[in-house]
Amino acid sequence: MQILLGPAGTPGKNTLDGLSATKKLGLQAMEVQFTHGIAMGLELAKKIGEENKKYEVALSIHAPYFINLASEDKKKIEASKKRIIDSCERGHLMSSNNIVKIVFHAGYYGKRSKEETYEMIKDAIEEMQKIIKERKWRVSLAPETSGKHSAFGTLDEIINIAKEAKCSLCTDIAHLYAKGMGRIDYDDIIKKLKKAREKNYHFHFSNIKYSEKGELSHLVLDHNPDFSVFAESILRSKIGCTIISESPITWKDSLKMKGILEKREYKF
Repeated sequence: MQILLGPAGTPGKNTLDGLSATKKLGLQAMEVQFTHGIAMGLELAKKIGEENKKYEVALSIHAPYFINLASEDKKKIEASKKRIIDSCERGHLMSSNNIVKIVFHAGYYGKRSKEETYEMIKDAIEEMQKIIKERKWRVSLAPETSGKHSAFGTLDEIINIAKEAKCSLCTDIAHLYAKGMGRIDYDDIIKKLKKAREKNYHFHFSNIKYSEKGELSHLVLDHNPDFSVFAESILRSKIGCTIISESPITWKDSLKMKGILEKREYKF
């Protein structure tokens, strides 16, 4: 059982500098943010991979927000797949010491049924999986649980698509908490996740403000959901996992999470 903690985004001046900064903080992971677009060139991605051989920070990538694999516009679906594949290519170049998980929000139901949306997204993921396999990239696609009821990504949908499309997944605890209107059962979530049989489960965690439509905004770790309750469930289950902080103060809250786990005698 190994727990890795780290921020969404760099705690340094830039992504390259973030490797040493993450290590100095005593954290083990960092999620590179392409959320508002991919500005990183291939040479820089390769340089990050080379540099990370010294630091061995577990890297993941959050692909751009502008993705909808169930769009009614075929051009938007193709553009969405390209954004994910471009993220994968950079992830492979960064993959010095680990398989890089490529996290993304898969799409929206729109006017389609949940079943039709599921099949469209699964087909798109399977198509991208073939490209990844052909190019022998050291990455794993990780569709994420959604925070809004209009968006594809219930826990069951994500687990099922991971099993059927043979990809990974990302469980965003704040999103599940928001969609549950403050009700959440961590033991049940982990029990379900074990069906995906991952060696290292990928989580996002922050506190969150929500409405009946779902998430509104991420909050610092002074609100809800309570990380200590989640931590206890992780320790009971003995699963290996990476927990990425999506708080407004990501690395500071990662250190808070570390302190909470250390109080429960987990040794990093």
